[in-house]
Amino acid sequence: MGNSTIAAWLQRWWQRVRGPVDASGRRLRRPSVRRYGRYAALQFTRSQTQSRMLADDPDHLLIDYTRTMLAALLWAPARPRIGMVGLGGGSQVKFIHRHFPEATLEVVENNPWVVGLRREFGIPDDDARLRVLVDDGAAFVAARPGRYDVLLVDGYDETGIPPVLSTRQFYADCHAALLPGGALSVNLFAAGADAHVEHLRAVFGADRVLLVEEARMRNQVAFAWRGPQPGADAATKLLLDRQAVAVAQLQPVLDRVAASLAAHPGTTTPG
Repeated sequence: MGNSTIAAWLQRWWQRVRGPVDASGRRLRRPSVRRYGRYAALQFTRSQTQSRMLADDPDHLLIDYTRTMLAALLWAPARPRIGMVGLGGGSQVKFIHRHFPEATLEVVENNPWVVGLRREFGIPDDDARLRVLVDDGAAFVAARPGRYDVLLVDGYDETGIPPVLSTRQFYADCHAALLPGGALSVNLFAAGADAHVEHLRAVFGADRVLLVEEARMRNQVAFAWRGPQPGADAATKLLLDRQAVAVAQLQPVLDRVAASLAAHPGTTTPG
């Protein structure tokens, strides 16, 4: 066995021992599933829940901010192409796949162990409308200019939002990945949330960024968009012919975001 062969074997062995790493070379933590009562939770540590679902109703959007983020669909056309950064327990993936059959989704998750738990959380297998890919979220977005009508960014690890998803360049790539008229929503549960909002305003323009607080949580959801704000009838069109369970979950948050937009000095021209 030559030296190069031995070196290659040792490298593969070391990669298996230490597990997958992120774009910076930092070792990724292996998540676990905790089941208690009616719930199942994805956790990196015992005290920190990344995602939670009702075991007997896995498509239900249990956490408030996951519903709020979907208000980005107010900007979407009839058959939207949706990109998602961060899979977690797949709450939004399951909801969209079930209730928006006209939508196509591409989801990126950098932790292969998280993707490996998709069946534990009832996430559908890939099909003509859904693809889940293992990749670095920032690189994934940067490689897809002009691809999406909606981008949903909820990329977290056990420390919070990773640095690669916190830069002005990342948000510039999100802007570029959106089609004209497209919209982005970002879950901000971080000490540095203000810096994220500043980046968004610098990239999209201050009049194309809206921050919505969650009443029962410390999360904030930031919306940013290219083009005009959605019309007054956008929520009605979005929910037309949806199942009652989808309307019940989305109608209150769509009304709340629409009211915030009505008070926002928004745009009426493309951008």
